[in-house]
Amino acid sequence: MNGPTARTARTARNGPTWRNWAGNVGTRPLRTVAPSSTAALAEAVRRAAEDGLTVKAVGSGHSFTSVAATTGVLLRPERLSGVREIDRERGTVTVAAGTPLRQLNEVLAGEGLSLTNMGDIMEQTVSGAVSTGTHGTGRESASIAAQIRGLELVLADGSVLRCSASEHGDVFAAARIGLGALGVISEITFAVEPVFLLTAREEPMGFDRVTAEFDRLATENEHFEFYWFPHTDGCNTKRNNRSPGPARPLPRVRGWVDDELLSNGVFQAACALGKAVPGAVPGIARLSSRALSARTYTDVPYRVFTSPRRVRFVEMEYAVPREAAVAALRELKAMVERSPHRVSFPVEVRVAPADDIPLSTAGGRETAYIAVHTYRGTPHEAYFTAAERIMTAHGGRPHWGKLHSRDAAYLAGVYPRFAEFTALRDRLDPGRVFGNDYLRRVLGD
Repeated sequence: MNGPTARTARTARNGPTWRNWAGNVGTRPLRTVAPSSTAALAEAVRRAAEDGLTVKAVGSGHSFTSVAATTGVLLRPERLSGVREIDRERGTVTVAAGTPLRQLNEVLAGEGLSLTNMGDIMEQTVSGAVSTGTHGTGRESASIAAQIRGLELVLADGSVLRCSASEHGDVFAAARIGLGALGVISEITFAVEPVFLLTAREEPMGFDRVTAEFDRLATENEHFEFYWFPHTDGCNTKRNNRSPGPARPLPRVRGWVDDELLSNGVFQAACALGKAVPGAVPGIARLSSRALSARTYTDVPYRVFTSPRRVRFVEMEYAVPREAAVAALRELKAMVERSPHRVSFPVEVRVAPADDIPLSTAGGRETAYIAVHTYRGTPHEAYFTAAERIMTAHGGRPHWGKLHSRDAAYLAGVYPRFAEFTALRDRLDPGRVFGNDYLRRVLGD
């Protein structure tokens, strides 16, 4: 039960290949199933277990790790989609697991509702986003998973378990960020609130000023983040705060120029040039750091929190204790300056409050996130390894859906509730129906 048989593995190699968004992970399942209901999903899991196959659910493929890879049964999300119930009295929305965040946000806005916080893209499915700990930035408001109020989970024997804080609370606590290791999520209930307006204030700022004022900026603003452009002292900051209105969205032309032409079109060309001529990267970085000017606009949350990301890349992100963020970032900058690395992508810095989810990167501590990226197809290993060495020296926790080299021995030391999660996994999936190589590395077996 711990993996496919030799016959299964041979058959799988002849099947169609599934690839993630970045193209760095590919897998050939023996079967691909797209269930349209919880019952169909449960039957697919039950059949896989009977056939001695592993089973994994994929979302939109925005993870950079092989967290969803399998040579057994691959569950596709596209037919298990849609908003199932809006309960205004309780302040919740219930959605099928394969619902894209874009669809959820648009439906909620149309109903005069919103999630409290979200990440900076909305291409993921809701189950994929929560299972890997997708987060935005927030002074008090935490990750998407922290906004969950209920889950429906298909277990390894094909049974369906509903859980919440008051029903199977131990499963609910862990499964909010479950890595697909405890079961397959079929339905999620999120907390929502009446739609509100956010005013975004974006402006360039020097590296020394941002780091010197980091605590104040993170404390004074509901949502603060910034990007540092390697090989420069330039940063771009973003402060999002609730506003009484009126709404003043970005003018269509200005939004297209900033978010499509500069942030995607011109940046794509710059990254391609840097890939072909690495020596040009520092000069390109200096131009990029000056390309975006200050702007202020007010709009509904999902139009402020999220933006289009069409330039493909690979990424590593670490969560460090918030008090270590500035030291870690300064060490990262010094490392880049003394190294031969040529980094065309900015480094992203965000914050989050402590939460109570066992495998949350913000579990039990105030957190800052530092994310490093490289353009797809350019060498990243040496840069990521050097950055990872800095982050782990500060007790960093890697994002579950982004590249890292950590294993269960390391992770058990930085997650106080790690053993609680693995014990629950042993109880719910002793035969490792939901196992794969990635989970063996990060959770043990």
